Amino acid sequence: MSSVGRSQITLFPSSCSSTLNTPLRMRQASTYGPYSSPASSALLLTMFWAPFTLLSLPFYTVALPSSTPSQNVSLSAASSCYPALGFAKPVVLPPNNSNWWCDPKDEYAFVGFSYEVTDCQSLKQLKKEFADIRNRFNGRYVRLYGACDRDGFYDDIVEAAWDSTLGVHALVWFGFDGSDIWKSRRDTLFAALHANPKAKFVTRGVQFGSEPLFDDVLTPNQLAAQVIAAKKNLSSLNIPVTVSELAYGYQERGGAQNVLNAEDFINIHMLPFFSQNASTGDQAWPLVLKDLNWFIAHGKGKKMYFDENGWPSVTSEGVQPNSPNAVADIPNEHAYYTLLDSHCEDLKNVVGGGIGWFAHIYSDDQEPGYGIYNDAGHLKFPFAPRTSC
Repeated sequence: MSSVGRSQITLFPSSCSSTLNTPLRMRQASTYGPYSSPASSALLLTMFWAPFTLLSLPFYTVALPSSTPSQNVSLSAASSCYPALGFAKPVVLPPNNSNWWCDPKDEYAFVGFSYEVTDCQSLKQLKKEFADIRNRFNGRYVRLYGACDRDGFYDDIVEAAWDSTLGVHALVWFGFDGSDIWKSRRDTLFAALHANPKAKFVTRGVQFGSEPLFDDVLTPNQLAAQVIAAKKNLSSLNIPVTVSELAYGYQERGGAQNVLNAEDFINIHMLPFFSQNASTGDQAWPLVLKDLNWFIAHGKGKKMYFDENGWPSVTSEGVQPNSPNAVADIPNEHAYYTLLDSHCEDLKNVVGGGIGWFAHIYSDDQEPGYGIYNDAGHLKFPFAPRTSC
């Protein structure tokens, strides 16, 4: 995952590897700045979110339910829109998707999983695992990670997602080898989106990623131009475009405001384990806030998601902390998601319609140490976060 992130936040309104398990790459300590003090975070909240000040409150714990499907589900918000829980798909597709998708303000809290496709899963496996995401975890979306260059693969994604009533954050994957293969992947994806009649009813957005700014794949001007061109290409399909990136990826490029301005919505990499100030998963809220606040300050009120978002249960050659106090184990992976779930109300009130968050990633088979499932296909810990609050 080119995504091993670090954490930096302040608050204002406003190449495909040939093998599976592409390792996360360690972020060097020099890329981390100290996170803002609780006092400064509280000040920013007072200035821009008054009178809402829940985010400045101390961390509190909310126990997650058992591994059975979440009971914290609200069907009142929008069961008549895709991909709301309880939505009944029509037998005949409507003429367009203009009134198809749920309101972004209802897409907060847990929304689904990152799902790596480097293994080029069969349609049968996609259907099985997408159904599990929907039925066991009340997922509404999958966010694709990695790339599969098999002919027709995105059509399989569309079919499996449609069958399970899931939306998809599709991905133009740059990879890590410096090649131009991302261009053919972009063109192949766009062709599939135009050719498959169901694609626009399943594809919630297209991302450029992962971390093209941090990885120095494109300059901000080049990346902004790609986003603008993609928006033009996909405008007839009503499919928005974004970039999947760390806060630091923008910050080290002078803020790359032109890229943020070009994006329709913002997909944020939230990986606080790699902060110089990281310790345990249950203490990560100041780190989450620091990066989130930066995006709020510069995002101009756009909808935001934590798309590459998690805490590792193991370290490896490419997954090493930048803090001597950072702990990678299953209890801390669990604690991080419990932390996010406990701040459901806070995230709901973020400008732009609240923060929807993905768990990165579905299984350790896809990204070692980051999965909700282990290599044997068993849940590593009870996982049933709220989908509304």
